[in-house]
Amino acid sequence: MPASLEGQLVVAISSRALFDFEEENHVFEQGDDRAYMKLQLGRLEEPAKPGVAFSLVRKLLAFNDAETQRVEVVILSRNDPVSGMRVFRSAQHYGLPIQRGSFTRGQSPWRYLRPLNANLFLSAHLPDVRAALDAGVPAAQVYPHSAHASEDHPHEVRIAFDGDAVLFSDEAERVFQSEGLSAFQQHERDKAGQPLSAGPFKPLLAALQQLQSLQRQGTSPMRIRTALVTARSAPAHERAIRTLMDWNIEVDEAMFLGGLPKGEFLKEFEPDFFFDDQTGHIESAAQHVPSGHVASGVSNPL
Repeated sequence: MPASLEGQLVVAISSRALFDFEEENHVFEQGDDRAYMKLQLGRLEEPAKPGVAFSLVRKLLAFNDAETQRVEVVILSRNDPVSGMRVFRSAQHYGLPIQRGSFTRGQSPWRYLRPLNANLFLSAHLPDVRAALDAGVPAAQVYPHSAHASEDHPHEVRIAFDGDAVLFSDEAERVFQSEGLSAFQQHERDKAGQPLSAGPFKPLLAALQQLQSLQRQGTSPMRIRTALVTARSAPAHERAIRTLMDWNIEVDEAMFLGGLPKGEFLKEFEPDFFFDDQTGHIESAAQHVPSGHVASGVSNPL
């Protein structure tokens, strides 16, 4: 019977998002791929240090057991195949059961997201993230210098999402940016009973809820805790909540911050990853938690 990823949550991730390859990346960006290859080969026996998304990946893979494969993590990297050996060696060192990967030697790997039916793509390379989002795959640009995740919740995957242009469409954000806060609040009050259209990360939240159902059935020691962390405030909160209810999707926490900086609140929530469409929010959050930029919506023109 042929191998299949059907029914699994598939995370595609670049080597720089999973491991700390920032020193090696300086050589890569100089355009001398032979020197980069030589450097990585020379460090083959030296496991790379964990990167920004390491905690997220490790915890998601813990949903698998001997009987059931629920999560698949695949490396999609601009590295060359020789350098890819170090990526797999490093994963093996940390006990991460990652078996699949594509190494494209400088070319964009995002096109392989389609045959993978990926639920999430994490990369430090913004053009690849934009291409993935255009193809309908939830994707974020990892900030490699973000703070790493707390180790206080070893059996709980914690993920925080912004609302507009991430979980939801950018419809309301467009009103805010073109007409101001008062118009935005009135727009959302008037449309409180009308669900927002889906944003790029709705499919990921839905897939996580499927994993979360295992927790409720008592078939997995791992848990998932999700949070909506948004600049919205009352009365605009209602439409966001009603939209999630209409989708039959739940979040465990919702923070309606009314424009307050998100970083300190995220520090208290301690997510394994936070997704936001605005770089200002990501820069605030990255001081405290692993963060990724969702380059979609009106705030991210080409």
